[in-house]
Amino acid sequence: MSSVPDPLVPVLAVVGAGLIGGSFAAALRRVGQVGRVLGVGRQAASLQRARELGLIDEIVTLPQAAAQADLIFLATPVGAMSGILQALAPHLRAQTLVTDAGSTKSDVAGLARDVLGDRCLQFIPGHPIAGSEMTGPEAADPLLYHGRKVVLTPFEDTPGAVQHRLIRIWEATGARVQLMDPAAHDRALGCVSHLPHLLAAAFMAQVIRADDADTRLGLAGTGFRDFTRIAAGSPEVWRDIFFSNRSAVLQELDAFVQMLDLWRAALQDDAHPETLETLLEQSALARRFWGGRNPTP
Repeated sequence: MSSVPDPLVPVLAVVGAGLIGGSFAAALRRVGQVGRVLGVGRQAASLQRARELGLIDEIVTLPQAAAQADLIFLATPVGAMSGILQALAPHLRAQTLVTDAGSTKSDVAGLARDVLGDRCLQFIPGHPIAGSEMTGPEAADPLLYHGRKVVLTPFEDTPGAVQHRLIRIWEATGARVQLMDPAAHDRALGCVSHLPHLLAAAFMAQVIRADDADTRLGLAGTGFRDFTRIAAGSPEVWRDIFFSNRSAVLQELDAFVQMLDLWRAALQDDAHPETLETLLEQSALARRFWGGRNPTP
């Protein structure tokens, strides 16, 4: 699609031009709502590949991005956020909007307050609820965010015009925007995103450490594939997520251990097989009902 005369984002800087950042740039390009795209990153080869794929137009440094961009999209591991904000701060223009795609929000909001000071009102923490186990520029998909939810956690004193500007940009990608409190976001995602990844990774570790791991993997089918798919995600990204949201993940893990004890007891109860069946039925119905309301995984 050809670009419109006045795109929502005349100059976009993507810090991390892989799946998340590259897809954001590609989505805006697809609907003609971005002019020039600048790419920033640690790996020169990855940036060059993003340029070859047409995801970015130019490779720049963080100071150059801050001096030129109308919107800076931080698609990096949460652990890298502090250094990036510190590098951007001295060069950030007053009209530049900054947002991120990190899976935790309380820590990112705190960093923005600490590093940017009063200028943190130019920063709106965000989290697109979309992704894949695939990584790198080749994984970028202009439809990744279409129909998906994006959570924004603006500060209480973030100007309404700034919020509306970012909401319009995200909606141009096809996303549905939801505003949340950072702590509420982290509690919810600790349950439905972070703990599942921890469990999938831990289960995968159990399987590969078994003496007959090759036999087990050779017999694994679609259920195993679906259950463990997310364990293939970036170790660096997920390390940062787990430590950033450690309190919520540990609370969810404790609750899950209690649930496992309940299921273990039901499995051991030969006298009352209906107990296990009831638990299975409750879970099956809940999953079918949720699946009907949320056809996109």
